[in-house]
Amino acid sequence: MSSGSLFIISAPSGAGKTSLIDKAVSQLKNVCTSVSHTTRRPRAGEIDGTHYHFVTHEKFEQMRIKGEFLESANVHGNLYGTSRQWVETKISSGVDVILEIDWQGANQVRSVFKGGVSIFVLPPSVGVLRQRLFDRGKDSVVVIERRMAEARKEISHWRDADYVIINDNFQIACEKLQQLLSGSFNDQSLIKTNISFYNLTQELLSN
Repeated sequence: MSSGSLFIISAPSGAGKTSLIDKAVSQLKNVCTSVSHTTRRPRAGEIDGTHYHFVTHEKFEQMRIKGEFLESANVHGNLYGTSRQWVETKISSGVDVILEIDWQGANQVRSVFKGGVSIFVLPPSVGVLRQRLFDRGKDSVVVIERRMAEARKEISHWRDADYVIINDNFQIACEKLQQLLSGSFNDQSLIKTNISFYNLTQELLSN
């Protein structure tokens, strides 16, 4: 049995990566998304063990010290981590695994999984990103502005990825993601050296 592949997907908050991943995975076989551990409080509708493994700060630190996380990071004041054993078990059994993590975690994973495929999801503009955060209705104005500031930091790491997807049209972006998750890497429009990505990120970072 051949081993599965590891896909590392990052994006600024509000870029729509979770919706893209959920849709893409629902239409593909033998692909699953890792469920992270977090110290964040559950949001309305979130189920422990399905959306996240919700743990206390003390429990998280115990796991981190024991080396149980493939990667861990502090994101917006909350701790997130990916179970090393779970990922390794899935990949060794031939299942493709998606890690939906921030740039800090992505860098950690790339340092130990050299064969992983990194994908970065960009919003089409700063205005769209801010509107998406407002439309979610999950955060206060203060939190949203903090997330916007963090988003600029996140966007600055787009070059670390192998491929880039602009989530302007959801259906097209989803098809592009499915294409990559299916092992088709020949679309030149998705390779990070595409000049359009440089132009867009310069615009996003300057506003």
